[in-house]
Amino acid sequence: MQLNMILLGPPGAGKGTQASHLQRLWRIPHISTGAMLRTAVREGTPLGKQAEAIMASGGLLNDELITALVEERLRHDDAHAGFLLDGFPRTIAQAESLDRYMSGRALVIVELALSDENVVKRLASRMVCHNCGTNRQDEGVYPTCHDCGGPLVPREDDKEQVVRNRLEVYRTQTAPLIDYYQGRPTFCRVDGAQLFDNVREDMVRAVKKALTLCSD
Repeated sequence: MQLNMILLGPPGAGKGTQASHLQRLWRIPHISTGAMLRTAVREGTPLGKQAEAIMASGGLLNDELITALVEERLRHDDAHAGFLLDGFPRTIAQAESLDRYMSGRALVIVELALSDENVVKRLASRMVCHNCGTNRQDEGVYPTCHDCGGPLVPREDDKEQVVRNRLEVYRTQTAPLIDYYQGRPTFCRVDGAQLFDNVREDMVRAVKKALTLCSD
């Protein structure tokens, strides 16, 4: 069955890692806000040019423009059989616009839950390759990047105060989406503090159960 999915969770919850697995398993595109913006700008679409001009001037993209960019991306051929959204929606207004765009088609929503303290602890141990930018959290085992062999260094945006500021932004802007979605039968919550394999298994199990509900 077609999987149209939204992945929610705080920074450091492991959304990108888990999304990569779900993308391969269901053979659907993993659409993140950052990648979507870069693609639109690179392709020079009208919306991409508009977004580029706003970002170049230091402005923030409003809900209307972000939503239009997402809908433009969802019209690509590779998203017709399903998609996984990561980083969108971020606001209630964006969620309402997405519901209108879906026109009654089912959405599976998975929250990857992680406490603030676990987020801070996890991101404090995260390293990034100085050369290629690959993230790692097992630097004790692999002191250099497994992709290119470059040195691993701490990420500037993973310093504790920066992380706590990002969490505050998440709570005020994005966490209300949990209240918006959690009453739906296709909403799932997965404990992100578990070992990676356990999180992956729980996510796959939750998504399969939600898809069963979609088909009823």
